[in-house]
Amino acid sequence: MARPGHWIKNGAVLLPVVFGRQAGSASAWLSAVVAAAAFCLASSCAYIVNDIADRETDQAHPRKKHRPIAAGRVSLRAACIEAAVLGVGALIVAWYISAALVGLVAVFLLLEIGYSLLLKHKVLVDVISIALAFVLRAAAGAVTIAVVISPWLFVCMFTACLFMGFCKRYGEVATLGQTAEAGRHRKVLFAYTPEVLTHLVTVSAGIAVVSFLLYGMSPRTVGEFGTYYFVYTLPVVIYGVFRFAMLSMKGIYADPTDLILHDRPFQLAVVVWLAASVGIVYYGKSLSAWLSGSG
Repeated sequence: MARPGHWIKNGAVLLPVVFGRQAGSASAWLSAVVAAAAFCLASSCAYIVNDIADRETDQAHPRKKHRPIAAGRVSLRAACIEAAVLGVGALIVAWYISAALVGLVAVFLLLEIGYSLLLKHKVLVDVISIALAFVLRAAAGAVTIAVVISPWLFVCMFTACLFMGFCKRYGEVATLGQTAEAGRHRKVLFAYTPEVLTHLVTVSAGIAVVSFLLYGMSPRTVGEFGTYYFVYTLPVVIYGVFRFAMLSMKGIYADPTDLILHDRPFQLAVVVWLAASVGIVYYGKSLSAWLSGSG
């Protein structure tokens, strides 16, 4: 029920350590890891609440019908107790960092519970809610290590996760099809036709890529890192975005998390981009100056 495999999503909490240029600080990493742990507990609480709310509709899904609550292996009372313990535990862990982190974890829990009970039944609002949850994770990482929350953190994280959210919906349609069973599992799938989702995936992918380019070329980014070299990672970004869309629309993976955890080419693209980004953040200014001098 807690879905530890999905805790990889909370890696977003760690990103500000790198882009805030505190990767050499052991205390920053420790604080960020504790914050990520708080979000792991909070997300597990949210997953259980979601499974409780979906215990009947999950029975219409070929994979989700085997979840403990839907399959009847865990009682409703036991699930509620576990969710409460995890939620309170998340807030307690966050308290060890700061009151601000407690607030962000609380907002995250409210958003996720609201998603499980209501928002996921609203077309477009459901995917926007998913994207905002990732923004909260990244913002929590910035708050934890006391760095300024850049507007680009919101723009890039939100648009990228909006794209992945629509890919998730397309994967569900590809798995279940436009059938009564699909609508029984998730009502919004009646509105998310393949044609509509193709458009939404395409548009959101374009917005995400353009947002990344604007970030890479913005005076603030160039001033902070002393270079515009982020732009040159565009081919890797394009490959990752296109592969994610292609595999999701084919329904090869049941969930974006499965894709991230098991698709080797996509993983390689992420590793290459992260390595290049770390090099740019910490050595881009020196490299730019060296190249300018040698020219």
